[in-house]
Amino acid sequence: MDIDLSAKAGLKDVMPTAFGYIGVGLAFGIVAHTSGIGPFMVLLMSLIVYAGSAQFVLTSMLLAASPVSAIVASVFLVNARMALMSMTVAPYLKKESLTQNILIGSLLTDETFALSMNKLNVTHRTLRPAWFHAANLGAYLIWAAATVAGDLVGSLIPDAKAFGLDFAVVAMFIGLLYLQMVTDRSRRFSRHLEVAGTVMLLMVILMRFMPGNTAILVATVLGCLIGMALEHLRKEAPTHD
Repeated sequence: MDIDLSAKAGLKDVMPTAFGYIGVGLAFGIVAHTSGIGPFMVLLMSLIVYAGSAQFVLTSMLLAASPVSAIVASVFLVNARMALMSMTVAPYLKKESLTQNILIGSLLTDETFALSMNKLNVTHRTLRPAWFHAANLGAYLIWAAATVAGDLVGSLIPDAKAFGLDFAVVAMFIGLLYLQMVTDRSRRFSRHLEVAGTVMLLMVILMRFMPGNTAILVATVLGCLIGMALEHLRKEAPTHD
């Protein structure tokens, strides 16, 4: 990854992530096929919902014949974290038009968000729409194609869960977190560990009192606030020569 913020650089930078999309997309397509969802429905789901974790949840809830209201609420909660990510990216695009921001935010994912945060480390904290559009669109099209391909080959794998394919999206998130922690030069690695450990502890506690998806959102918000407090205390602490 270099300082280039052109559309060509966006496509190049997103390719390693896109290969991860292929694996997770194929896994989702296979799980969807074994749940009785056809290729056309998978394509529509990938183009409209466009959220790996939410699509896994949506598929399992459709299979269980859950009420539409419950499905909508669950998908909303799973994707609520995207509001936090969009607010994190927005300050770097405040000079761009509202249309540009809406287009970027509409296709922003966990993966392209993590990619943009890594890009900031080499571009002097700068982002450009051309780079973002190329990265987002490349990931979007590859995801849709991979999920449809997975559905088409799903008949070859009768029991997707036996191979742990429903865990694929979680594995990708773990990889993205690790890459973000080791490449962010603006903060000490120990600071990342402190915040990540705090969020995990909060998740364990909160899941005893509320549904898992709600616990994820609350733990994330609290983790952000704790991280901000730690950074503020670090800046306020006196330095010694």
